Amino acid sequence: MKLLPPVLLAFNSVATAFAAGPVDVTAPPKNWGVALHGSFDSIDVFGPLNPLWYLAFSLQPNLALIAPSLSQVWVEPVEPAVNKQNSSFWFSVNPTHTYADPPKDIEVLLVPGGPGSRMGDIDEVIAFVKKTYPGLKYLIYWGRDRSQSWSIGRQKSHDEQKGLENSYRDGSGCEVGTTSEVTSGLDLIFAYIEEVYGTTYARDLQGTIEFNRVKDACDDSFAEEHQVPPSGDCSQS
Repeated sequence: MKLLPPVLLAFNSVATAFAAGPVDVTAPPKNWGVALHGSFDSIDVFGPLNPLWYLAFSLQPNLALIAPSLSQVWVEPVEPAVNKQNSSFWFSVNPTHTYADPPKDIEVLLVPGGPGSRMGDIDEVIAFVKKTYPGLKYLIYWGRDRSQSWSIGRQKSHDEQKGLENSYRDGSGCEVGTTSEVTSGLDLIFAYIEEVYGTTYARDLQGTIEFNRVKDACDDSFAEEHQVPPSGDCSQS
């Protein structure tokens, strides 16, 4: 498997980019999977999938939504006690595959964060990631809580940026990327699109969804608000 430049990742809405280097653009990955779990953060899934949906009109990415069963996966409170207002503002996603019978050719796997990844029972998700990991080209996950569980057999890592920035490649050649949850994942996915599918696609898709990608790892008002100092290289002085 051809090894691409390591992924540079960032937390707390900072820029996320892929290191420059030669890329085999003749065979970009086509087959994507999302490892769903209950109470996932919806923007971790729908944020990245939105530009990829538009990309599907120019290329041929394929998507599998994978879950423990084919039953609906709900974005709802992990525990009823959390719903103190007795709200019913929840929604669900219909999986296309199960962890027991996933597509055999997944190249990129997305694993969302959210309350379910921190407080829910996601042992089945972890087992699926461990099983699938050796055959992946890319594993991208949101949030730090399960990073040690998701990341199997990593050979190198480094902490660089506001809280944590992980970038590493394992012995099988799988590129592993992490980002904090919510909108910072959009910075990551556009960095990924630029590196793997090309600058033109990244620029055009940013225009399509009208998203201003942050490229400077120090351009992070939320890290400033929470007084988290940068520990990596920054473009700003």
